[in-house]
Amino acid sequence: MVRQFEQEYAEQQPGILFLLLLLLPVDHTTPRWRSKEGNPSARTGISMMQTLFTILSGSAVILLLLYRKFPYFVQDVMHARLNIWISGQRAKFLQTMPYFTVLDRFLELAKKQPAKPFIIFEDELFTYGDGDLQSNKVARALRQHAGLREGDTVALFLGNQPLFVWLLLGLAKLGCAPALMNYGIRASPLLQCLSCTSAKVLIADAGVRGAVEEVLPSLRQKGIRVFILGEACSSEGLEALSDKIQQASDQPLSPQLRAQVKATTPTAYFYTSGTTGLPKATVSTEAKAWAAAFLLTHAHVGAQDRLYLTLPLYHMSGLHAGLHGITVVLKRKFSASQFWADCRRHNVTVILYIGEILRYLCNTPAGADDRRHRVRVVVGNGLRADVWRLFLQRFGKIRITEFYGSSDGNTALMNYPGRVGAVGKVNFYHRRVAPYVLVQFDPEREELVRDAYGLCVQVPTGETGLFLSKITARNPFGGYLNNPEQTERKKVRDVVEKGDLFLNSGDLMKIDEDGFVFFQDRVGDTFRWKGENVATTEVASILTMMDSVLDSNVYGVQLPGHEGRAGMATLTLKEGKTLDCSETFAHISHSLPQFAWPQFIRIQNDPELTGTFKQVKFRLVKEGFDPSTIRDPLFIVDPGRKTYSPLTQDCYDSIWSGKVKL
Repeated sequence: MVRQFEQEYAEQQPGILFLLLLLLPVDHTTPRWRSKEGNPSARTGISMMQTLFTILSGSAVILLLLYRKFPYFVQDVMHARLNIWISGQRAKFLQTMPYFTVLDRFLELAKKQPAKPFIIFEDELFTYGDGDLQSNKVARALRQHAGLREGDTVALFLGNQPLFVWLLLGLAKLGCAPALMNYGIRASPLLQCLSCTSAKVLIADAGVRGAVEEVLPSLRQKGIRVFILGEACSSEGLEALSDKIQQASDQPLSPQLRAQVKATTPTAYFYTSGTTGLPKATVSTEAKAWAAAFLLTHAHVGAQDRLYLTLPLYHMSGLHAGLHGITVVLKRKFSASQFWADCRRHNVTVILYIGEILRYLCNTPAGADDRRHRVRVVVGNGLRADVWRLFLQRFGKIRITEFYGSSDGNTALMNYPGRVGAVGKVNFYHRRVAPYVLVQFDPEREELVRDAYGLCVQVPTGETGLFLSKITARNPFGGYLNNPEQTERKKVRDVVEKGDLFLNSGDLMKIDEDGFVFFQDRVGDTFRWKGENVATTEVASILTMMDSVLDSNVYGVQLPGHEGRAGMATLTLKEGKTLDCSETFAHISHSLPQFAWPQFIRIQNDPELTGTFKQVKFRLVKEGFDPSTIRDPLFIVDPGRKTYSPLTQDCYDSIWSGKVKL
């Protein structure tokens, strides 16, 4: 089915042009139709042919006019057909009794193709059969030694490796949901992630043992059992897990252990910064997991493909590849220098990306082997138009499928025609099943613009507005686990008519007359850097923990040649205090993942406040970090020296010219 749609997509535009050529007006006089004079049947035949040619000629004109007005009509229809087919498949799974889970799909594949390579990792090959057996061992070890039962939550704190996948499958076999934590978080954000999901067990990699031990007293107080992936562990409060997995049986487990799983059952918890505050857990149900599983189907990826996965497995993007029966080449972490060599070595045909990955690849030195690969499709989000063009120019004819979506969102977009720079395309089908609006947003007041009737003001085609998606039974918003306040903040009421309900994406978008959607910016208290959402209030709260800081205002600033926005903090110091640059670096590097570090610091001891005593952020964002226009002291992060250094004009010019990358 996927291959059929791929072929139709590839051939549809030539098909339209060929049809138009067939229907072009024809000169009826050359060559002339010869008939005997006075032969009625001959004259009738000529008349019928002339009528037919007239109809065809008129049809050609109509089709040509329609094609000019709706150049993507065929692609819209094909994409709608694919969506309808996918909806039918999901409906079939939802109606199956007993319920057909995403795990059942994997077990079906493992039974059908046990010897097929499933994961290739650091020269090790694991088949689908291996995945089934290893996850049986994981499930049995956790059931016996951790006492897990259906409905329990287990926090996973580890990086990319096959055992991550075996843990996911093993937990699914027990009817348990994993809470997938960012491998880079530490201290209070780590505790917050564990608290908001009420995790019963924490499973951590040996590489983050220090971070776990730092918060271990709090974990023990909460009654959370901690398992470290290692053969032995002598520390009080920590238990080794690897040896227990190795000793466990690999025999299948009874489906009765997960007998209560249904469409609304949580399959995983993902963490998002959302619009403000510490990390919040959003729920992925079975129904939502099935929707995510079909992402690769939308991109025309099938069982014959090999997918190269360098994205962290705690991201939703990389979790469902195995449901397609494909082979996954799993990388511990992204490496630009090894990327194409890995692709050639393992015959990779599909890549999952975030925009930063493709930009890093374009920044590597050009080589004679740039186009020597078998990659035909890349799927992801956050790709800038200039990087898009450069990537194709350098690495050859590759289909780029950009999509837009989020773990806490209720709708998704896909740029199926491949328009450079667009995050998606809307069509007649999408408007019907997933209604949306773009509305005016006041960036200074950081609020929606409403008319005299209290309704949101929609923006015309081609203008920028805040993207709101309607909350319906078909497109629900599950909110954040145990966080009703933040859940409510994401909702917008009385948008198009009184009583309606929409979800605030926090993204400013623009939609052109062809229906292509272009990302413009983020609003509120979140910006995106290095492919991650950074919550400004979280960073600000960390900074204000320093003894010298009275208040902090965190925001994102644009940099040339970089995706997203770099973090910048304007600090107000306590009276008589000065900024200790080395101490500041030590504090933020200990408390925050690297993507959340402020790249720039500005000292402003007389900040501008609003009428409600909130710090003004809009003007600070506009002023950026130019030392020629800002009189306040400015600093830039210096990871090599583990400090913050004064930002000079030469340094600023080097950043702005692209000579220096952050």
